[in-house]
Amino acid sequence: MAAVARRGNGLGIEKVFRDHMTQTARRVAAFSALARYSPSAAIGVVLLAGCLAALPLAAKTLRFASGFDPQSLDPHALALQYQTRVVSQIYESLIFRDRKFAMEPALAVSWQQLGPERWRFKLRPGVKFHDGVPFTADDVVFSIERALHKNSQRTFQLRGILEVRKVDDLTVDFMLAAPDAVLPEKLIYIGIMSKAWSMAHGVVEPQNYNAKQETYAVRNTNGTGPYKLKSYESDVRTVLVANADWWGRRGNVDEAIYVVIQSDATRLAALVSGDVDFVIDPPFQDVARLKQEKRFKLAEMTDIGTQYLGFDQSREELQFGDVKGRNPFKDLRVRRAVYQAIDIDAIVSKVLRGQATATGSHFSRLVDGSVAELDRRLPYDPKAARALLKEAGYPDGFSVTLDCVNATFRASVCQAIVGMLAQVAIRATFQPWPTATFFPKLTQATSSFFEFGWSPLTDAWPSLNAMVHSYGADGAGTSNGGRYSNPRLDQIIDAMRIEPDIARRRALVGDALRVMHSDLPLIPLYRRTLTWVMRPDISVAQWPNDILELRFVQIGDGQP
Repeated sequence: MAAVARRGNGLGIEKVFRDHMTQTARRVAAFSALARYSPSAAIGVVLLAGCLAALPLAAKTLRFASGFDPQSLDPHALALQYQTRVVSQIYESLIFRDRKFAMEPALAVSWQQLGPERWRFKLRPGVKFHDGVPFTADDVVFSIERALHKNSQRTFQLRGILEVRKVDDLTVDFMLAAPDAVLPEKLIYIGIMSKAWSMAHGVVEPQNYNAKQETYAVRNTNGTGPYKLKSYESDVRTVLVANADWWGRRGNVDEAIYVVIQSDATRLAALVSGDVDFVIDPPFQDVARLKQEKRFKLAEMTDIGTQYLGFDQSREELQFGDVKGRNPFKDLRVRRAVYQAIDIDAIVSKVLRGQATATGSHFSRLVDGSVAELDRRLPYDPKAARALLKEAGYPDGFSVTLDCVNATFRASVCQAIVGMLAQVAIRATFQPWPTATFFPKLTQATSSFFEFGWSPLTDAWPSLNAMVHSYGADGAGTSNGGRYSNPRLDQIIDAMRIEPDIARRRALVGDALRVMHSDLPLIPLYRRTLTWVMRPDISVAQWPNDILELRFVQIGDGQP
């Protein structure tokens, strides 16, 4: 009873007890209702009660849940979707996106190309950081230099920037190594930090995430965005509060509580019991039933991102397998055998419950320059796969470890792939990892065989530069987890970076995708159907990159 009294915040003990019993009754009712979804989800109501009972329920508080923690609040340390969901609410970039995903001004109010290798950005006046310090050109110069640091995982977007010069307090010039017709889009999600704050707290350089470095910027923030950080508990929750001094127009969410609930069942339980208002990633197996529930509203959209299989293609000997003296994945025939051994249609229908679309293209059609004809997959053909393996010198197959993120749907897909590969004598061992371990393996190229997802910008170059360009100290290949290298593809990607003509640039994108389609540095698998489920009185703007922008959220009547 003492624990209940402490939750009362000064209220009389009788009222606290009545409130506690009302909440308990609500959870019991939710437990019963949830049984028709799944018994394990119903159990999750009980498990979650202690975790979320103390969360405030203000009129304009949004409690939203996902299975993933942001890992770090340093805006330049990572380039992960899970981190961006939180960090983009706090730190703004020069350019951002509107409700319809089109580019719009943010901290820059205008921009123009002064010459082939020079862009000028006019900055928004009157903006202040959350600590009250005015935003100026000095902060832009500092932030771009910081994002170009070797510790940053955002360098792949900025390759080719030689210098950012301050013209005056509200004007900066970007000096480039070569022409860049689409520089503004590349600046999306490059968060602008306060130079003074960063220097005061010893975070002039980004966190070295791969080395598990702990810095002040990992758990503390100071941006200019619509929300301020109130608290961050790693793998538990992040609390944001509205920035009353923000320059823009936002919805009516005054407080946002982002809860990390890794268990699918418990995450669904939180929604059904009313402990959260919004779930970004409901379990695939429950989506059909959720659509029949009048208590909830769903928003759906095809992901701009793609899930892939990748391979170590740099080592001469397979690191995590039984092949000695050779690396089978350096042989296109083996990569093609893996491709044709996978029945992706069965995975989509049975494992993902139809909540995805199989694809043969490495990029979504939302990416400028994508080629529709490349969406045709190689046929599922285990017999052909076995023949290819025999031709490549592996008649008895081989063993290898398949590294995956331990998210439920991705783990299930990986396990299905393991079973399919076994039918052609590739003996894959499923190895799940938490995100904090998996992504350093990807960026440091310490996996032999891996499954991963990538969400691109609508311009193809940053993603091509990150994923399939040969690895280099200049920011190329930072997410090339297999250290794949193809001089022809490098040449196309490098030409794309400096091509000022949009039509020729699109043609180069098509050329790059055709090389990838034939050489298979990565095997494209599917694109998810992004499903958000929420209370019916919540309005949002859904984007194809699975990022919920709190500035567009409205609870109740009205339009943000």
